[in-house]
Amino acid sequence: MKKLYFMLAIAIAAMCVGDALAKKPKRPHRRTRQKTHKVVRKKKSAAPRRPVERFVPLPAERNLLDDAYNPFLQCEDTCNHVHGIDLSRYQGDVFWETVGENTKMAYVYLKATEGGDRIDPKFERNIELAHRYGLKVGSYHFFRPKTPLRKQLENFTAQCLPGEQDLIPMIDVETTGGLPSNQFCDSLMHFLWMVEQHYKQKPLVYTFRNFYNWHLVGRLNDYQLMVAMYLDEEPVLEDERDITLWQYTGKGRIVGINGFVDKSRFLGRHGLRDIRFRH
Repeated sequence: MKKLYFMLAIAIAAMCVGDALAKKPKRPHRRTRQKTHKVVRKKKSAAPRRPVERFVPLPAERNLLDDAYNPFLQCEDTCNHVHGIDLSRYQGDVFWETVGENTKMAYVYLKATEGGDRIDPKFERNIELAHRYGLKVGSYHFFRPKTPLRKQLENFTAQCLPGEQDLIPMIDVETTGGLPSNQFCDSLMHFLWMVEQHYKQKPLVYTFRNFYNWHLVGRLNDYQLMVAMYLDEEPVLEDERDITLWQYTGKGRIVGINGFVDKSRFLGRHGLRDIRFRH
């Protein structure tokens, strides 16, 4: 009897295990990713490439490639006045034979020096070629108020030689050097006097209209002025004093000079005779 009960228990246990296995959820089949094979294309043996010839315009032609440049434009303001330009190293190598053909460019002021020891590296070349191609030439010095005046005079006069000048020397005045106006003006006036004593004639003074109105009103009555103002109307100073030359643009164009160039013209009845160097 015990043996019968034991076998019955085993049978019942087997049935329970079977039911449990039957109720266990089946795991979903994983989607097998298809392996992709990268096709490597064999590179064709290309023939050696010929070097591309790159067009490099000559310096005299670069302006002509500028869409905004008009090769027939000789003076942005009006061609009814005597015009001139001023140059420094920033214009690079100038094609003076081309500039000389522009009949509207009657004169040129060339930067010679700055402060006590700077010499414009293009000055010697510029002054020689400007003379060769028929322009009236003058030289200018960029004034540094804090630099010893005697040192500045020696620097300028070593480059601005009277025998090479058609026009009176010009002093470029654009900064106070951080000095108070009175101290700056005293330094400038003394330097102008020193230049006058050396060349036996008063120099031309270049400055901006606003700079003049802020610092120089009533100080330069005995000196001729070139005033820079890049507006359509002619400049008028606060003290309404006479202006000899007006630099009317800092973005002029002319064949023979790459990039922009400063252009100026005489005002009123002034002309070359007013700034001629007296030898």
